[in-house]
Amino acid sequence: QVQLVESGGGSVQAGGSLRLSCAASGDTYSSYCMGWFRQAPGKEREGVAAIYTGGGRTYYADSVKGRFTISQDNAKNTLYLQMNSLKPEDTAMYYCAAEVTYGGCYFWREVLNNARWWGQGTQVTVSS
Repeated sequence: QVQLVESGGGSVQAGGSLRLSCAASGDTYSSYCMGWFRQAPGKEREGVAAIYTGGGRTYYADSVKGRFTISQDNAKNTLYLQMNSLKPEDTAMYYCAAEVTYGGCYFWREVLNNARWWGQGTQVTVSS
């Protein structure tokens, strides 16, 4: 089992920044597809970004490209999401997800939508 705990959410004005963290613990594997999803009230869950921990390749939704950066700190077993130039439409509950993969994370939305391990979520609210 892998446990994921998110932190770093909060309220910010449009144009501001936040950094989300996802601390992983429990069983360890050689590589994962890890990523962030978000869900706003009344909307479907949306994939935001992902990273293949085996090589560091990153993937982003078009809506956040150039504003969000996903990264990992292997020493701390922690995934990050740096969010800059935040917009009111970024308001949502943000979830971290992880699944064991080997060789890449190409179909990251499909892989992570069916991931075994999810965090409890952290709320991000952006006011205009």
